[in-house]
Amino acid sequence: MAIQKGDFIKLNYTGRFEDGRIFDTTDEELAKKEEIFNPRGLYGGDVVIVGAGHTIEGLDEDLEGKEAGYSSTVTIPPEKAFGLSNSKLVETVSITKFQDRNVHPGLPVELEGKRGVVSRVIGRKVTVDFNSPLAGKTVSYEYTIEKLLEDDVEMIQGLLALYTGMRDMEVEITDGVAKIYVPTGLTFNQRWLMAKNRVVSELFKYAGLKEVQLIEKLTAEAEAPVPAEPEVEAEAEAEAEVEAEVKEETSESHE
Repeated sequence: MAIQKGDFIKLNYTGRFEDGRIFDTTDEELAKKEEIFNPRGLYGGDVVIVGAGHTIEGLDEDLEGKEAGYSSTVTIPPEKAFGLSNSKLVETVSITKFQDRNVHPGLPVELEGKRGVVSRVIGRKVTVDFNSPLAGKTVSYEYTIEKLLEDDVEMIQGLLALYTGMRDMEVEITDGVAKIYVPTGLTFNQRWLMAKNRVVSELFKYAGLKEVQLIEKLTAEAEAPVPAEPEVEAEAEAEAEVEAEVKEETSESHE
């Protein structure tokens, strides 16, 4: 059966720069070998909805019309990958903006809630590039469509894993009503608070549900808190707010 927009699929992939360097992968062993392993990332394949913006545009488009089991490599230009570099996102500021005055090119920084990288230091002036590290780059993705998901619970669990980084959350479905049991720690997770409305909206649109109930699950045993924000995306991954937390974030999800 050919893959169409709105289908839930399980996708394995590896993203490379033009020089062959790997910046994102769903293969845990490869991530460790390439020294981009994220201990808080999920490996073994992502569940995505085709056409929903869960992957970069060029890869998303290439999935349509294929079938489960299909493998290929696609080269994607910047405008359909992580965007062109925007000169308006390169700013020059005073070094007094930084608490640590040991500022140097290549230093990751955060100013006024924006993440960037120092590109130049001249005297007391610091130039910071707030573009995505992947902006302006042509990339390639080697991918395999592992399966087309048809089980409703599996689809919902996969979507939840994409947004929360947690696999196999408890889900029940009866007559078009989905009950999602949310672990206590997740209810205080900033990523989840930002993403849950979008998750529910996508479940209505793509899974055909009539109602979604988010139920906080309490247990007698204390639950370990969920990290407030995954290390980012993919960067990608790129992955990188919630779309800026899936597509613009998902590339960061395995970095």
